[in-house]
Amino acid sequence: MRFIETRAALLFICPWIIGFLIFTAWPVINSAYLSLTDYDVINDPSFIGFDNYVTLFEDPKVGLALRNTFLFTVMSVPTQLVVSLGLALLLNTATRASGFFRTAFFLPKMTPPVAIGILLLMLFNGQNGLINSFLGVFGIDGPAWTTDPVWVKPGLVLMSLWTVGASVVIILAALRGVPQELYDSALVDGAGWWKRTLRITVPMISPTLFFLFIVDSINALQSFTEAYTAFFGAGNTTYSNDAALFYAIYLFQQAFEFLHMGYASALAWLLFIVIMVITGVQFLVTRRFVHYEGGNP
Repeated sequence: MRFIETRAALLFICPWIIGFLIFTAWPVINSAYLSLTDYDVINDPSFIGFDNYVTLFEDPKVGLALRNTFLFTVMSVPTQLVVSLGLALLLNTATRASGFFRTAFFLPKMTPPVAIGILLLMLFNGQNGLINSFLGVFGIDGPAWTTDPVWVKPGLVLMSLWTVGASVVIILAALRGVPQELYDSALVDGAGWWKRTLRITVPMISPTLFFLFIVDSINALQSFTEAYTAFFGAGNTTYSNDAALFYAIYLFQQAFEFLHMGYASALAWLLFIVIMVITGVQFLVTRRFVHYEGGNP
């Protein structure tokens, strides 16, 4: 009986296994091989050993792209978490209209990333953008968001808030799972809203916040579409391109613009290792701040 059930289970998941082997496992293995070759897509790859890895450590653009990516990640991930938590706490107080607001917050997540990149140029234009026009109402001279290297990444961080709706919905689900008895006990003890939030809400939803922290960090380290559309699209010659040169963009340029596919594969493996190391450090450093109802795993 168990053999029949196992065979049936394997039969049902067989399409996924085949898809994983063809579209994930094989490309990963093949990229590892290509990273050891000189390959321009047109000609057959020629084995060169670890020359691509030596080159990337000597390439100043790699260091620039990593710095830009790390800085963007450090700026965007905490900002997204704080904004998502604030909106979820606000939405948690809604009653009849909660379904409408959940939908309203989530809809921007459905916006294509390319459209967000174009929207960034329209909203954050230093001369006639909507953001600077709004700041001008209060007598504030807005910065050149898209041309001043100092303000390029803050502008991208602000635009990343456009898609926090998914995180808001996830945090809201966690908030709905916090036992009301804890809040009632805190009210009896005279705890205010801030103390209840910091001492009860945040610890109780910390596994969800930790999950979003990891996922948002990985996504930020792979940021590509919005920045590429806004600063590296056809005809874009703004001098701020270097400030928006994220690692995934440089990898894309090497692979599909310069046809350095072997070098791009080495860059991809370096990014994979960097993400693995950062994720491991995050687990080691932050897991002691995560509260699980059944105890820490």
